[in-house]
Amino acid sequence: MTSDVITEEKLTRIDRALDETKSRLDRFALESARPRLGGGVKTDHVEREHKTAFGLYMRAGEAGGLKAIEQKAMSRGSGPDGGYLVPVPAEREILRRMSTVSPIRAIANVVEISGQSLKRAISTTGPASGWVAETDPRPQSTNQQIADLTFPAMELYAMPAATQTLLDDAVVDIEQWIADEVAVVFAEQEGAAFVSGDGVNKPKGFLAYTTTPQATWSHGNIGYVATGVSANFPASNPSDLLYDLVYALKAGFRQNARFVVNRKTQAAIRKFKTSTGEYIWEPPATLGAQATLMNFPVVEAEDMPDIAANALALAFGDFERGYVVVDRVGVRVLRDPYSAKPYVLFYTTKRVGGGVQNFDAIKLLKFGVS
Repeated sequence: MTSDVITEEKLTRIDRALDETKSRLDRFALESARPRLGGGVKTDHVEREHKTAFGLYMRAGEAGGLKAIEQKAMSRGSGPDGGYLVPVPAEREILRRMSTVSPIRAIANVVEISGQSLKRAISTTGPASGWVAETDPRPQSTNQQIADLTFPAMELYAMPAATQTLLDDAVVDIEQWIADEVAVVFAEQEGAAFVSGDGVNKPKGFLAYTTTPQATWSHGNIGYVATGVSANFPASNPSDLLYDLVYALKAGFRQNARFVVNRKTQAAIRKFKTSTGEYIWEPPATLGAQATLMNFPVVEAEDMPDIAANALALAFGDFERGYVVVDRVGVRVLRDPYSAKPYVLFYTTKRVGGGVQNFDAIKLLKFGVS
């Protein structure tokens, strides 16, 4: 008899808890469906609800709230291994931190998508244009060539681990913790890919494309200027090569152009002087500003190669027009409390793509004879 009473009490408590959960979800659904009276009231409410549900999932593995939110938002299901979307503020924080660590992301054209890839039609001969009177017929172009470029978003992952003690600590901001753990890792991985990634399950870096001497440049290739010396600058007037590189770029691209090098190459270049003894490299003028080389900003990217035989160790161009970074909206987290006991793993994924979108906007300096 005692056993039956205990069982009935347990069932009663379970039923009560389920009723309360259903009541909260129904109330949330009703409030979400109400007309918006103020600018951000509904959005703020949804974000708070998402934050609460995300915290429960991260700390205790309770996914019911997140499932309800994603279903209500008509989100494509997470699938058995896809995890759940982190709240929008946490995603924004991750992207903000990635931009501060990933130098190419900071200067490229960043496009958000909701699908699998970004597709663009690029005119390789320039769009048809001309002058006509108001009533004149518009002639059709017979020599315009169009190229289709596709930039797929590939999966980038990180798997931070946490102790249950940390997760149980109510003072710990769990969204801040996940942003701290994955942002730098994501940025380092994508930073390398944007420079030299081969495009196989990762973005294609601008150094991975076919290169050709600037004199024979054509669409689909990246043009370069050779130093004429293997693994070095020429002994006399080495800075002249930088002028050749700058003016290999069309004037329209030079307005927003910058040099991209690693710290070793920058250390070599900053010693160059003009014929009057002035350094062509100048330190940042103010706090937070960039160093300049011949009045163009210098971006330090550690993933650029060192000076070596035939290395493409220096880039110059308008990267905002030349390189595109594709962000698929959403960062997802899957909680795994089993694989690394006593730790809890958080399989965190983001889809990122990238590639050259204008082959005339980026030029390279090749440390080779030709």
